Amino acid sequence: MALPFINKIFGFFSHDVGIDLGTANTLVWVAGRGIVIREPSVVARHKRTKEILAIGTSAKKMLGRAPATIETIRPLRHGVIADFDATAAMLAHYIKKVHESGGVIPKIPRPRIVIGIPSGVTEVERRAVADAALSAGAREAHLIEEPMAAAIGAGLPVEEPEGLFVVDIGGGTSEIAVISLGGIVLGRSVRIAGDEMDEAIINYVRLKYSLLLGQPTAEEVKISIGSAKAEEKERFAVVRGRDLETGLPKSVKLSSSEIREALAPTLQEIISAVSDCLGETPPELVSDIMEKGIVMAGGGSLLPGIDKVVGEETKMPVAIAEDPLTCVVRGCAKVLEDARLLGKIRVSRGF
Repeated sequence: MALPFINKIFGFFSHDVGIDLGTANTLVWVAGRGIVIREPSVVARHKRTKEILAIGTSAKKMLGRAPATIETIRPLRHGVIADFDATAAMLAHYIKKVHESGGVIPKIPRPRIVIGIPSGVTEVERRAVADAALSAGAREAHLIEEPMAAAIGAGLPVEEPEGLFVVDIGGGTSEIAVISLGGIVLGRSVRIAGDEMDEAIINYVRLKYSLLLGQPTAEEVKISIGSAKAEEKERFAVVRGRDLETGLPKSVKLSSSEIREALAPTLQEIISAVSDCLGETPPELVSDIMEKGIVMAGGGSLLPGIDKVVGEETKMPVAIAEDPLTCVVRGCAKVLEDARLLGKIRVSRGF
């Protein structure tokens, strides 16, 4: 009984924090204040001294533009930590930012944190996330699986004895899960998501136009004119890059149909994983899913027409969650406020 009381006392001085530690973006929710940080998961540091120079949006602006002395890195790849020091520095920066803006002395006492992680990570990878959070100043670090967090954030009744099917397409992984009675009955974590869509656009433009694009440009094109299904009105975007034949700058006008063609193979892999997961689902849960449908979350679900394509391929009703980008962090927030649910669904706990 003492621990909840201590947590309540500490809560007066520190802010409990929910974090969606994504490959592309990091979102931070703070008790009593909502989502306070939405920043790219990018860190810029000096190559020789390892001094952190920028984090988040300011670091992302340096991608592809930094001199040789500065390395601009994304510390998470496919939803797991690729650079421990950079991840810890990024988390510490956001925790400090949260407490400073709240008028509280940083780390006195340290906050409780709930972090969403991909369902397919290993125990070693889980430990790395928990250790990064603890070294960044967390008092406790609880890890929950992203599809479960997304389902809770979308307002789905995860503890009921009925099947729920969630597809969370993020930057580094696509999380597919069948949920019932507060647990994941069947889950798949496919390392094909938003980053692979960007790569597909880069490869398509390189092969068709001999034009080399940077990742930020490819991402902008995907967001502005990308789609999963043919649209009534064609959209266009002008991109600039380096001509691979001459080495000189070059501009090309791309159409939404070209981007759709570029994205098709990547989308098909994600849809195949969804179909495979449905094929392995127990019959009783399949009947529930046929009635309630598939719920999509994550940034990838914002691609126009993706819900229709998934629905056509699976023969299931498909709905996109409200504000899909924030489902995971809102799920982390809800379990922070419900100790019983947190104890039931967490996959790891660090002190």
